[in-house]
Amino acid sequence: MTQYQRSGFLSSIPPVTRHLLIINVLIWLVIEVCSFSGARMEHFADFLVTHLGLNYVGSSGFNPVQPLTYMFVHDPFNIMHILFNMFALWMFGRLMEQVWGQKRFLVYYMVCGIGAAVVQEAVWALCWQHDFVTQLAAANNVAPEYVEQAIAAKVPNVMQFMADYKSQLITIGASGAIFGILLGFAFVFPNMPLYLFFIPVPIKAKWMVLGYAVLEFFLGVGGMQSSVAHFAHLGGMLFALPMLLYWKQKGTLQRRFF
Repeated sequence: MTQYQRSGFLSSIPPVTRHLLIINVLIWLVIEVCSFSGARMEHFADFLVTHLGLNYVGSSGFNPVQPLTYMFVHDPFNIMHILFNMFALWMFGRLMEQVWGQKRFLVYYMVCGIGAAVVQEAVWALCWQHDFVTQLAAANNVAPEYVEQAIAAKVPNVMQFMADYKSQLITIGASGAIFGILLGFAFVFPNMPLYLFFIPVPIKAKWMVLGYAVLEFFLGVGGMQSSVAHFAHLGGMLFALPMLLYWKQKGTLQRRFF
């Protein structure tokens, strides 16, 4: 009797990476279809994004499961968001799962994603009030000190504006976990040549990932691409680094654990 084995694109991908790809794409498709299926379904899509996405911990929309669920939600109006993340997950995640095994890879992925959420929450906590005061002062052509005094006095209209502002602090996407995977790849395959679309010469993985991290830092500090959570990307790397250094010190960085 001959045993039949399935062959194909999905079956060639290691199981954890495969299921992460499927879950992300399915959730994106549901939100995408609902976003263009009339007002009622559009409200449902918005409900999914706002309730599964990571809300600022100081807002009324936050709940404790969001640091996990947000990494499975992507922008329905920006297809490049999910395309980039899923391409990177397929390209680098499957290799890391083959090196580390299913259990270690899944734990690593989740820690990086949740770590990115922690860093993003910390950045919001440090910056939201300054940003709110600056924007509200500019919109009303008043000095920032006037807005700060209104907050201290708990002026109802200003407090409502503040609550609305905090409710808009939402981030979504798997990018934090993906950046953790990129750093892991650079640790395990530091001299692997990689190519960028617009650079015709190979760059070693360790230098490409380092350059990407530096770029993310300056984009975040400079406030450029404000719709992109640059510090969440760095947060994924930040939480990945102790794990990678520990495994390297123990000599298990390239050991497979099932």
